[in-house]
Amino acid sequence: MISVVVLFQTSSFAQDAIGKGWGLGFQLGQYQRDFGIGLNVKTPYFVNDQIALRIKGNVMWNEHLDSNLEMTWSDYTNLSIGMIVLVGEIEDFIRLYGESGIILIQPSDNFSNENSNLGGYGLFGFEFYMYEKANYFIEIGGVGSGATADKIPTNPIYSNGLIINTGFRFQF
Repeated sequence: MISVVVLFQTSSFAQDAIGKGWGLGFQLGQYQRDFGIGLNVKTPYFVNDQIALRIKGNVMWNEHLDSNLEMTWSDYTNLSIGMIVLVGEIEDFIRLYGESGIILIQPSDNFSNENSNLGGYGLFGFEFYMYEKANYFIEIGGVGSGATADKIPTNPIYSNGLIINTGFRFQF
């Protein structure tokens, strides 16, 4: 155990070397039952290097019955903007944060009559730095939008409930 601590203390990263500038990344995610892929952009940290803003865009796929009562996938998009608050850093290789914000969902006309839905989200995230300017991340949280697939029998909800994202982010 002592050798592991010494190894991390003598790593090649300088103190506070993990990126706090602009960030650009991609993610795989799940919003309730819908799978998605997307991109994200993060501002540099401000207010004592503790707060940043992030914009995320995703293409999501909703599995549902079509008009012939066959299972199909329909794509839709979401766009979110949120505020990140750093919770802590472990040495120079793990960062913990919380994020909350608003989400705009643009559903497919294959399953919804609505043009858009507005909601909110919140999550907790972990960034694992393998290199001072790049990290893997995992996020878990929740989203609420009230979005329903009103063209599908029983009007099921979508993009409500559990959020899980994972991906890779570059800092510059």
